[in-house]
Amino acid sequence: MDKRQHLVTTAFELFYREGVHAVGINRVLEAAGVAKKTLYHHFDSKEALVAAVVEYRDGRYRDWLLARMARAGTGQRALAGLFAALDDWFNDRDPAIRPFHGCFFINVSAEYGDPAHPIHQLCADHKRAIAAQVTGVMAQITDDPEQQQRLAQAVLLLKEGCIVQAHVCGDRSAAVRAGELLTALLREAGLAAGPA
Repeated sequence: MDKRQHLVTTAFELFYREGVHAVGINRVLEAAGVAKKTLYHHFDSKEALVAAVVEYRDGRYRDWLLARMARAGTGQRALAGLFAALDDWFNDRDPAIRPFHGCFFINVSAEYGDPAHPIHQLCADHKRAIAAQVTGVMAQITDDPEQQQRLAQAVLLLKEGCIVQAHVCGDRSAAVRAGELLTALLREAGLAAGPA
């Protein structure tokens, strides 16, 4: 791993566990075992490092989630795979994504609360990319564009809600219940339920 990537992954671990504003540059340098000159060779500011960390987590998280969905199958199986993946994440069962400290993008966007801030925008871009993937899966389930959008929004609300419930309230079974609610919603919409 090169020094830039080492700085990014080290900063991610600290920012994810403790928060961006709670972790100073000197703490990142100490944990990474690099000199300040090395950091500023790769990043001109702490915010540039934070942006790189958000982009790093975006790539890692999306690759992980999309792989878990693809492994489950297509259509409703992929959606079941999404909630199974979240359940494994919440309960620290998947070494590819653990540990669970809530949604990094929700956490970071709260620290950069201005929606126009570039780091807040990077977090929003991540959420939009996940939304596009879910909408694409919904197109495998129904041909009705209006129904696709409505059900995709329901999936996204269930996904985000169960992440917050697991993190803020410590409810590590939230993804299981969200998946069950989705199955019921799909039945009510006149679509066959996926396999258990």
